[in-house]
Amino acid sequence: MEMKMAVGVANWLVGKVLTKLSDGLVSTYMASSELGSNFLTAKNQLMYTQALLSASVGRDVGDDPGLRGLLGTLSNKADEAEDVLDELHYFMIQDEIDGTKEAAAEVGGGIKGHSIHGRHVARYTLGNCLPCFSSPRTQGDEPPAVAAAAAATNSEDKPGTSNDDGDVDIKLPFNRIAMSKKIKSVIEEMNSICILVSDLLKVKTANQSSIALSTHVTTERPPTGSIVPQDRKLYGRSDIFEQTINALTSGTYHDKTLSVLPFVGPGGIGKTTFTQHLYNDEAVKGHFPVRVWVCVSTNFDVIRLTREILGCIPVTNAITNASTVEPTNLDQLQRAISERLDSNRFLIVLDDVWTCKSERDWKNLLAPFTTGGTKGSMVLVTTRLPAVAHMVKTTDPIELHGLEPDAFFALFEACIFGRNKPRIYDDDLVNVARDIAKKLKGSPLAANTVGRLLKKNMSWEYWMGILEKNEWQSAKNDDDILPSLQISYNYLPFHLQKYFFYCALFPEDYRFYDLKKITNFWIAMGIVDPNCQNDKNYLDELVDNGFLIKDSDSDGDEYYVMHDLLHELSRNVSSQECVNISSLSFRVSDIPQSIRHLSITIEDKYDESFCQEICKLKSVIDIGNLRTLMVFQLYDSERGYILRDAFEGIKSLRVLFIASLPEYLPESFSNLIHLQYLELIVPLGERDNKHSPRTLPRFYHLRFLDLFDWHDHIIFFPKSISRLVSLRHIYSSKEFHSRIPEIGKMKWLQELREFRVKKESVGFELSQLGELTELVGQLAIYNLETVASKGEANDAKLKDKRNLKELKLIWGAGQQITDGDVLEGLQPPPNLRELGITNYGFAVGPSWLCSDISIKRLESLHLNGISWDTLPPFEQLPQLTNLKLENIAGMHVFGPGFGGLTERSFMYLKTVKIENMPELGEWVGGDNSPLFSRLESIVCHYCPRLSSFSFLECCTNLCRLDIINCPKLSQIPPLPQTSTLTELCVGYGFQASLSYDGKYLSADGYKGALAFQNMDRVEVIRIFSSPHVSLSVSDLQRMKSLRELVAIGCASIFSAEWFDAVVLKELAAHDKSLDEENISVAAGLIPEVAISKSSHPGSFRLEYMEVTSISAVLIAPICRRLAATLHTLRFYYDEVTETVTEEQEEALHLLTCLQSLYFTCCKLRSLPRLYGLSSLRKLSIADCDGIQSLPPKEDFPTSLLILDVSDCCSREIKEEAEKLKEANPCLSVEVSNTHFLKPS
Repeated sequence: MEMKMAVGVANWLVGKVLTKLSDGLVSTYMASSELGSNFLTAKNQLMYTQALLSASVGRDVGDDPGLRGLLGTLSNKADEAEDVLDELHYFMIQDEIDGTKEAAAEVGGGIKGHSIHGRHVARYTLGNCLPCFSSPRTQGDEPPAVAAAAAATNSEDKPGTSNDDGDVDIKLPFNRIAMSKKIKSVIEEMNSICILVSDLLKVKTANQSSIALSTHVTTERPPTGSIVPQDRKLYGRSDIFEQTINALTSGTYHDKTLSVLPFVGPGGIGKTTFTQHLYNDEAVKGHFPVRVWVCVSTNFDVIRLTREILGCIPVTNAITNASTVEPTNLDQLQRAISERLDSNRFLIVLDDVWTCKSERDWKNLLAPFTTGGTKGSMVLVTTRLPAVAHMVKTTDPIELHGLEPDAFFALFEACIFGRNKPRIYDDDLVNVARDIAKKLKGSPLAANTVGRLLKKNMSWEYWMGILEKNEWQSAKNDDDILPSLQISYNYLPFHLQKYFFYCALFPEDYRFYDLKKITNFWIAMGIVDPNCQNDKNYLDELVDNGFLIKDSDSDGDEYYVMHDLLHELSRNVSSQECVNISSLSFRVSDIPQSIRHLSITIEDKYDESFCQEICKLKSVIDIGNLRTLMVFQLYDSERGYILRDAFEGIKSLRVLFIASLPEYLPESFSNLIHLQYLELIVPLGERDNKHSPRTLPRFYHLRFLDLFDWHDHIIFFPKSISRLVSLRHIYSSKEFHSRIPEIGKMKWLQELREFRVKKESVGFELSQLGELTELVGQLAIYNLETVASKGEANDAKLKDKRNLKELKLIWGAGQQITDGDVLEGLQPPPNLRELGITNYGFAVGPSWLCSDISIKRLESLHLNGISWDTLPPFEQLPQLTNLKLENIAGMHVFGPGFGGLTERSFMYLKTVKIENMPELGEWVGGDNSPLFSRLESIVCHYCPRLSSFSFLECCTNLCRLDIINCPKLSQIPPLPQTSTLTELCVGYGFQASLSYDGKYLSADGYKGALAFQNMDRVEVIRIFSSPHVSLSVSDLQRMKSLRELVAIGCASIFSAEWFDAVVLKELAAHDKSLDEENISVAAGLIPEVAISKSSHPGSFRLEYMEVTSISAVLIAPICRRLAATLHTLRFYYDEVTETVTEEQEEALHLLTCLQSLYFTCCKLRSLPRLYGLSSLRKLSIADCDGIQSLPPKEDFPTSLLILDVSDCCSREIKEEAEKLKEANPCLSVEVSNTHFLKPS
């Protein structure tokens, strides 16, 4: 596999060099007389070698150390060639920006040509005299054409290197002769190696058969069987094991003809062991008369597998006597299986499935098992690949993850000691073992690997050595953890191997949220072709192959993360090129000299040894040869200066992630001519001192600039930033986008969120947008009132920006429009999805929107502050689903027949939002209101004159209705008018009088009608001050999820029909979702229940009750019905009751399950005796000023543990409470003057 990787890498790098050689300008330069006539021959040799390499990728070319060494040399030379060609391209870009011809293919004749040539000769001669100007590039030297720049400017803040605007004004000088010699040298060296490699590859392919990668991998997979090894106990999966047994034998799959259940997880996680235990369970054996185990591995051959399955099915006597002919083709094999199964229920295990070429192959394999037979048959599939599990499943796969810590440690100890732990296994060894176990991330295979290492030597020193050096990572046996996982890596296509390879640079448990950013990172690394990515989701491909996990955080945002052991694998396979070092465990001696890509994770804790080790880094690796440098986490200025000094000399970087201000950057930062991705994060404590590096405009190859962490507070950035002509993306605030002058020079820019026209400032004319044809996503253009004519508007060339999806055109409020055709000239591209027009104060809309419509794919339209007599014909926009109208003066009626709208104008709309419409009085539906049936969301805010929605009942698919500050709106049907309406808000100001989300209903003073019949899933109803609201028996019967009903000031909500139909009993009986029901009722309700003839014990199943009247509850019939379940009773602000009668006290004593009792009764003069409440734990008395004393201690139950007295003025009560505490030390007494709070 190392050879296959070497071939793949060499093929990739040679291809990158050929791509650069094929660039028009570079190709012309290379073919010029200065490099001689051998360029075409050398290029042809490169293409020939690449063709041989491409043909060898994925094939077995043997493991020849000589060929492997040549491929390594070729790869290094290809890297060197890419650097020098990239450097040439840099100066060609500089020529294009400045209008010079320093790096042109031919300098020409005449005085100017001779002058340029003379400068180059002098520069080259000087370079031969001074070491810092040396031309040929060796390890540690400057690039040939950049060397002079080191002498000219090598500091970000060196005096005399900037102009009046603070921009660096010294260009990097170009040395033509040095460049030509270096290009010629490296191409010739590369060419000579290509000849040797080509000759060897021809010999290899001639002498060895080409074996497909999948076939080669097959030999690497050990077979598996169904028998559980004697020492292989199942640890930590008892719950899922029992659930699966039940599902197999009597549950989920019992009534289905055939079910396919995959077990998926990374290598070594225990899929096969888990399945072996299932297969051999006695319940499974008894349930499935026929059981078959087949190890599939990487060779998914339908005939082979069918033959193996057939061989495992017992032959009945009838079949034996009938025929002895051995089946040969697939049809005969399948028929033989069907005959042998003979309608028996069967269990087939397909273990270790790596691939299945197509669904057709899978269906062919299953064909003999899907016809007839007893229901409940199963196929279990184990696989590392989620893509395989997804293809074969008929039910959700079971994902196996690492074991929980306790279960894993038990397994770990068993792997070390077997059944008996030795006496020398003391606390010191236990602690080391636990520390090692934490690093193994719950992997059973890792436990086996490390267990074998630890059992060799039981000394503390040996174990500590394994812990500190992670020695299990170097274990090479096939059944060790990393070799096992590496099989998965070897099986990946080469392009996915590259992506996984560089994932080693990210810290453990790193979450990849932004697919675009990680793809751009790979583009900058050169492993993704930006012209051929076709919006592929490379992370999803790694998910399908089991190398990443897709998950969501607490906010619902999706991210990708790598399993810890696979992260170790990534570090292992890339260890000679990539390393991520931690500031807490970094030792420079562990870093290979060949490292090209480096990342550092800064820990919060300051570590002096890290600073010492990082300073030694230059002595181990070639800093100048680093292609990637990423620093994760924020750090302080002290570590900033240390990192600056450590990385002085960087010059070949393609990617730089760093938390840094200019003063923390290495002096060589200004010469990073290869840089393609730059992310700058503000260091700790420097939030008020933000300015970007002044040499930033020099990075002509920069594609991606990430200043997102700076938000919109960058104090300074160079005015010549538009020299970044290769820039594709600027990750920053939209305010930063709007401050870039002469942005039109960045013709490849794909992201410009905001542009502000400033005629008084050079570089902010609308015409700057003309050349930005690659823009994607959203663009907002402000200050359009300064645009004087249609011609000036045409200069923006908006209709040529075919990838633009969202456009906002914004005029200043109250500004007079001088030319009504300006908007006509701002015609968007035909593929536009969202359009917003604000404050365009002209009477007529543009033809491209209002008559001859050119944006047929528009999905969302926002019109704000317009004065058009006629609105656009929405019916001619078949994809328009979202409409927002805001602040449109003169619109009195909205709907068909007004403003040019027809009934068909609303036939496609799903969302309509009307806001700040002071003159709108009516929204009408017309004669064909059913056309509104597609509407899913209606939002109406701040329309003070709006009085009716005459069509609302026709909106049968409405999901959201939001009405705020529309005080005259009265003609509203009962809400919610359909069961689909689960997002409802009606209110004034910031306070909603009605809100409903499908589960929770709150109405406070709402005057409209409520449609309870459409709230079948409601769980909580809280209604206040709505005396007209009533709740019928049938409504309650539909509310099977109702668990809480609060009704205060709602005299009509309760009906005698409730009690005749014993609805409360049914409500309790149907409430299966929760154990607790909370009902707070008006004072007159419960006495009616008490006298209802149909009420009986069991009518109530309440655990918590809150009432405003003691007399409403303390009635013997009621308390008998509450006795079995009521745990908490609260008398809340009873302003009538002065004394608890004897009959009420007796009724109270019937509540034998009562645990908490609360009195908040301002007129109550004395407490009832409570000795009969044998379960009472807490008694609370609050705001009971009329109570002058407590009952004697014998009137309290012995079960009482808490007595809480608050806001009672009587000093006697407080003193008596203290005496009770003295008499009963177990009683907790709290006496305070705080306001009473409802118990949680």
